[in-house]
Amino acid sequence: MLAAERREYLLDLLARAGKIVAKDVAADLGISEDSVRRDLRDLAAEGLCQRVYGGALPASPAVVDYDARQTVARGGKRKVASVAAALVRPGSSVILDGGTTALAVARALPKELACTVITHSPTIATALIDHPRAEIFLLGGRVFKHSAVTCGAAAVEAAQNVSAELCLLGVTGVHPVAGLTTADADEAAMKRALSARAADTYILASSEKIGTASPYRVLSWEKITGLITDADPHDTVIEQLKTLGVEVLVAR
Repeated sequence: MLAAERREYLLDLLARAGKIVAKDVAADLGISEDSVRRDLRDLAAEGLCQRVYGGALPASPAVVDYDARQTVARGGKRKVASVAAALVRPGSSVILDGGTTALAVARALPKELACTVITHSPTIATALIDHPRAEIFLLGGRVFKHSAVTCGAAAVEAAQNVSAELCLLGVTGVHPVAGLTTADADEAAMKRALSARAADTYILASSEKIGTASPYRVLSWEKITGLITDADPHDTVIEQLKTLGVEVLVAR
């Protein structure tokens, strides 16, 4: 089989099965595992898969720059945001992550809601300026421009000095095996620091992130309270998550 044919085979397998196991592909095609791994490296370099131990998983489409992400799955993000915003109770405090889905949550909060919003996103803080009863606590640090948030040692230290009832956290990948992932190591560490300061953590994940993976794990499934998604509740990945004991809030 030519390299171009193997490429198409691997992409088709990834789309159908949601994963690639290198040793199985090698056996099916009668080639070496090294050949399969080389093919996967090439696909990963093009952003077409996420390499993991033993093979590959679908790559998240949510790793493009901030401006580009605002055009991805707008309807799904609004649905997720509506459910997430309803979890913020009057008089409560919420840690709101950065990113385009979190921005949709900020915009979905009722204008007259009295609450405290703790965020490391200048964009989120700005979106809430015209909410007269919302207290805004902005965590400082180095700005990670890709996601328009602060991160790094100073931001993590600032996060360790706050607490809240609720944390609404975004990720780029949601996968039963790979877990909850994102594309930057410092951003992943910041997300963990934020989640650790809340009684409950819900993950915001529009459907295009379900079944995909990014390089850096944020949290394991037992560390979260639930997942908010507009994905089909009968989706294979969603069903797998339910068997793991994950509470799934369906956004319609």
